Amino acid sequence: MKGLTSNIVKTLTTGSMIPCSDNSGAKMIYVIGAVRYKGTRARYPKVGIGDIVICSVKKGKPDMIKKVVKALIVRQKKEYRRANGSRLFFEDNACVLINDDLLPVGTEIKGVVAREIAERFPKVAAISAGVI
Repeated sequence: MKGLTSNIVKTLTTGSMIPCSDNSGAKMIYVIGAVRYKGTRARYPKVGIGDIVICSVKKGKPDMIKKVVKALIVRQKKEYRRANGSRLFFEDNACVLINDDLLPVGTEIKGVVAREIAERFPKVAAISAGVI
């Protein structure tokens, strides 16, 4: 997997409720774990843009509720710094459901995604409204 070109501040933890910005059928998800997280004992995993999380669907279509899925964080409210010195933040936190092959479940993403997502996950960026 390609490395990130930015210093992402990780602010979302387990227990966070994140809106899902694709048309997969899920509306709100609850973070229950992080994929590829290495941390200290008894510390909650933290995730940011470009991280994959394991979630439970809390709101959405009836067949999606209580299902355990994987999601990719595409936007975060907390400001982060890019390599060129610019700082960037979004007005909301958002995620997109993905499958085990890291391909998006939905066919359309509402809103924009970060450029770091486009570099690492080109299929997700292809169905988004824009890349910032």
